[in-house]
Amino acid sequence: MSDAVRQAEDTVGRLYSALRRMAADFEFRPSARVNESRIALQLGASRTPLREALNRLVAEGFLEFRSGQGFFCRDLSPAGIFHLYEARVAIECAALSAALARAGDEEIAALGAYLDRTEPAYLEATDPVVLLELDEGFHDRLCALSGNPEFVRMLGNINGRIRYVRSVDLRQLRALGTTGGRLSAHRAILQALERRDGAAAVATLRAHIEKRRDEATEAVRRAYADIYAPGEEGQ
Repeated sequence: MSDAVRQAEDTVGRLYSALRRMAADFEFRPSARVNESRIALQLGASRTPLREALNRLVAEGFLEFRSGQGFFCRDLSPAGIFHLYEARVAIECAALSAALARAGDEEIAALGAYLDRTEPAYLEATDPVVLLELDEGFHDRLCALSGNPEFVRMLGNINGRIRYVRSVDLRQLRALGTTGGRLSAHRAILQALERRDGAAAVATLRAHIEKRRDEATEAVRRAYADIYAPGEEGQ
């Protein structure tokens, strides 16, 4: 690979990472057109690598492309979030079933050690970003026990697309003092996995995710309030 090609790929990668974060955090407002000229100036990018990065985000579901109109931020709707949660349930439950068959005792013990390390931090954290990182850390590691990198890749995509709604949701749960129960579900999943009790492990995981899925409408309402009137939610 020539230096010029490597440099071009590095540029696209840098732009992709920056734009993915912006799209995940809804710095582009829902369904709003992406101003390519403004973004190019903001990121110090030329048209070709910027377009390549934007097209990559279209392929991943973070943005939409409308012929003759340009790039747009994805919609934010209860139905869309529900569908993503539904897909997350399917992927994580399939990954857990695979983990029950493939993961060794040492790998499961490593997941338990991670939970032991992070449980106190989760119970004490007030920052929704920290709460989300700790929560995703458990689910990512649980998914990786499947030994299937495609499950991991798909879960990462879905988590990125629901991350903003989840962060707003977690902030509300923390304010109500109800996040502690969510972590106990992780412990129950782990214990069932240690016993190789597939039915209990999958049922607990499914219920854990579906509880938030079924509250998608309220979570999206809070997310909209946070995007358009930050700091006013709950006042």
